[in-house]
Amino acid sequence: MRNLMLICPMFFFIFFISCGDSAQKEKENEAGEETTSENNAEKETKTILFFGNSLTAGMGLDPDEAFPALIQQKIDSLGLDYEVVNAGLSGETTAAGRNRIDWVLNQNVDVFILELGANDGLRGVPLEETRKNLQAIIDTVKEENPDTEIILAGMQIPPNLGQDYGAGFRTIFPELAEENNVKLIPFLLDNVAGIPELNQQDGIHPTAEGQKIMAQNVWEVLEPIVTE
Repeated sequence: MRNLMLICPMFFFIFFISCGDSAQKEKENEAGEETTSENNAEKETKTILFFGNSLTAGMGLDPDEAFPALIQQKIDSLGLDYEVVNAGLSGETTAAGRNRIDWVLNQNVDVFILELGANDGLRGVPLEETRKNLQAIIDTVKEENPDTEIILAGMQIPPNLGQDYGAGFRTIFPELAEENNVKLIPFLLDNVAGIPELNQQDGIHPTAEGQKIMAQNVWEVLEPIVTE
């Protein structure tokens, strides 16, 4: 009987300790699950990076009116886990873009949209130089992350420098897209270029309405990638 009286308190002591340990472990497991969920949520958000010149930067407009911001609005309206980064820099040439691409790729990029070349064409940069610079940028992106989806924005220029130069410039983009197996926006300024009411006074940079059309040109190629 005495032994039984000694055993009972000991049993309850062990029982309460066990319950305490179980409760503690349960809390730790819940905390671990919450942390894992948070980490997974962070990992689920992907990045779309627009790498371009003043067309991407939205020169002369509010940043929220530039087509990358409009793409972000579209993505948010669909509840997609993508964050848009506007890495447009006014005056950027393909050579300048080639020089800063490593710095831009310090962040993780899931979709890379390359919009460069217009300033080369306006300045009469040799076609082969423009081609080499664009190829180098594509190569760098692929080397940094082979899984990054690359979209190349096609561009055309006025015939100021002659038909041969203009035609050669125009073919650079579809040829590079095919050679590198990347997606192509046939002409970023389609239905915008040359239309006075869709361009600012300089006749080069689109208005807010022009940017909306550009966003649609981009979305036609981007949508299947972000919604698949």
